[in-house]
Amino acid sequence: MSKNKKNLIRIIVTAAAFVPALVTHVLFEKSMPTWAWLIVFVAIYLAIGYDVLFRAARNIVHGKVFDENFLMIVATVGAFAIGEYAESVAVMLFYQAGEFFQSYAVGKSRKSISALMDICPETACLITDDGEQTVYPDEVEIGSTVVVRAGEKVPIDGVIVEGDAVLDCSALTGESLPVKKSVGDEVLSGSINVSSVIKVRTQKKYEDSTVAKILDLVENASSKKAKSERFITRFAAVYTPVVVAIGVLIAVLPPLIIAYGNGEVWREWISRALTFLVVSCPCALVISVPLSFFGGIGAASKRGILVKGGNYLEILNKTDTLVLDKTGTITKGSFEVTRVEGERGRVLLAAATAEKCSLHPIALSVVAAAEKDGISVTDTLPATEIAGRGVSATDGDKTVLCGSALLMEENGIKFTPLDGAAGTVVYVAENGEYLGAIEISDAVKDDSAAALSALKAMSVRTVMLTGDRRAAAENVAASVGIDEVHAELLPDKKVERIEEIIERKKENKRGAVAFVGDGINDAPVLSRADIGIAMGALGSDAAIEAADIVLMNDSLTQIVSAKRIAKKTVSIVIQNIVFALGVKVAVLILAALGIASIWLAVFADVGVAVLAILNAMRALRVNDKQNSPKNNGGVGSRKAA
Repeated sequence: MSKNKKNLIRIIVTAAAFVPALVTHVLFEKSMPTWAWLIVFVAIYLAIGYDVLFRAARNIVHGKVFDENFLMIVATVGAFAIGEYAESVAVMLFYQAGEFFQSYAVGKSRKSISALMDICPETACLITDDGEQTVYPDEVEIGSTVVVRAGEKVPIDGVIVEGDAVLDCSALTGESLPVKKSVGDEVLSGSINVSSVIKVRTQKKYEDSTVAKILDLVENASSKKAKSERFITRFAAVYTPVVVAIGVLIAVLPPLIIAYGNGEVWREWISRALTFLVVSCPCALVISVPLSFFGGIGAASKRGILVKGGNYLEILNKTDTLVLDKTGTITKGSFEVTRVEGERGRVLLAAATAEKCSLHPIALSVVAAAEKDGISVTDTLPATEIAGRGVSATDGDKTVLCGSALLMEENGIKFTPLDGAAGTVVYVAENGEYLGAIEISDAVKDDSAAALSALKAMSVRTVMLTGDRRAAAENVAASVGIDEVHAELLPDKKVERIEEIIERKKENKRGAVAFVGDGINDAPVLSRADIGIAMGALGSDAAIEAADIVLMNDSLTQIVSAKRIAKKTVSIVIQNIVFALGVKVAVLILAALGIASIWLAVFADVGVAVLAILNAMRALRVNDKQNSPKNNGGVGSRKAA
């Protein structure tokens, strides 16, 4: 039986004993001696509050005196001391009910995150010389072959070498539709095989695989507190001893001033002080604020958005400038050769020979175009990538240059600029002779325009930073509605540009700057921005490590979802702070004046805490229809969530 369920049973049983005892005490108080009533209510009190007594004593021994347990014990034991037996038990009973609601709410928030823990494979079926062997995933070496049967999880990132399968990737990306994978396709750890047997050659160690990285991000998310959380922690540390001191002064000073030695006066002011202490318990704030951020992180994780801490939700909420990379972020990153200037066969052969070993999307598209034309690329040249320019491949007396106009100019190659090109242009030269040019275009993602339009409706300004040609960049920017474009940037220039943007924001003293990217060269910019967002499923490990938020399905629509979740979460936090402090201050004043009863004090403490907790739980629920532009099929839509 779970701890929560045991506590609920204890609360119900205790309440069942307390209610008739209370009614009997009210109606027939004189029918039993005082000591008998004391025994009855002490027994009920110990049944419901023994753990609070234990925690208070333990904390005092360890030097942690001023916490909610201490306040409850002082208030309830003090109530017994002045003969308010029923009120004492009522305070403890309602306090425990509030604790139950807190625990339930935390469990519900954690459930959405801990569901991710289910994606963690417990074993891997490794193929060895002696046959199949069941091992732990962290025992599997890179390059090993594992078998994944129907119903099993892929244990480690790898490539299918045998068989076809349909994989459920919903726990990783938020996409509900299964994905078909065949030989040569990459598969991510944590995906569930829902069809037939496949064999996978591992490409990473378990600790570097997708599932391990996700679990690490989730487990450490709560360690990065938002500014509101840090404020509440510091506030509670000062607030609690201050209110205890005020409570003591309320109990002692007025009786000494008004009528020293008058028992009734002392009783009255001690009662006020105890009521004051019950009200002063900071549970509503201490619990509800971090719970709200935890709920927001949980709501995001259910949609394939991994937020590394509550502080990033807070920053995302005030983000009003979104800086984006182009390739693989706004566009699909799947390039196609659309035009070849010069002798097509010779140009493609030379370029493919130099680009054959590169995994860059442009290189892959060049090789694919050559193969499509029936050009056999049997020889490859050792190539060196030159950041922001292209590749230089040399083998003996043969040197091939493929890249930008800048690469041609730096090597003294006379070339003819390609006119009217909207896509990326790769100029090709062999042994100093200019051969021609290849135009490569990258298609815009289906949901980019709708997502950026939705962000603009949220008053978010968009800026594109790209190393691509200006014509290609401006063409893409115009098609999706980007506000500002900076093209032909090397990685270090991207950092300079975002530094300029951040400096402009500092001058305005408002808002924050977010950067979205997916490539290795985006990692420095992701780190420099106020908040870095990585396109995770296809993004590089370096980008994911540097980012503060990871979008698991590479859809810009998820930024819209994340922005709305952040806005709702911060709104709930502010509501709880204002509500809790407002009620407490009002009732504290009433308690000090002797107007507030112990029952009103219980509401101001437990009632406010329960209401704040229930409000915090709203952070878990975000209307999917509001999370994404209509009909985009993104992670936040009904179609794919």
